[in-house]
Amino acid sequence: MILIGLGANLPSAAGPPRATIEAALAALAEEGVRVLARSRFYRTAPVPRSDQPDYVNAASRIESRLDPAALLALLHRIEARFGRVRGAPNAARALDLDLLAFHDLVMEDPGGPIVPHPRLHLRAFVLLPLAEIAPDWRHPMLRRTVAELIAALSPGQDATPM
Repeated sequence: MILIGLGANLPSAAGPPRATIEAALAALAEEGVRVLARSRFYRTAPVPRSDQPDYVNAASRIESRLDPAALLALLHRIEARFGRVRGAPNAARALDLDLLAFHDLVMEDPGGPIVPHPRLHLRAFVLLPLAEIAPDWRHPMLRRTVAELIAALSPGQDATPM
């Protein structure tokens, strides 16, 4: 099971964040990535909290013949196509595509993709959409289900279905 997180809080050439995420999923399909499932959209406050606009977030379960490094490179190319400029951490962005999990693989090489995503278990805006598309997924390092990870979230994280 390959899982990706999608988010945006700035408009792109494709339109507002929700339209950008839809267009990014279409771009993945054009590149040969099969989108198997997509969660609802969620409105979330920026993490960490700031005066940025709220984010629109979702998660998707995909199928791809690409290895993790090639898939991450594709995600970054699609982000750039929609106007993502990598700069300061946690900055507002037109599109954010995160490789959350690649089957049960664990990769911690700082020079390559890190899977599972190192902060996915701490964020409601990732876990709530994941619960919709992969309720049986278990974190390969923590050995906890999505429901267990959601129950362990720190209070005050808002992720509202749209």
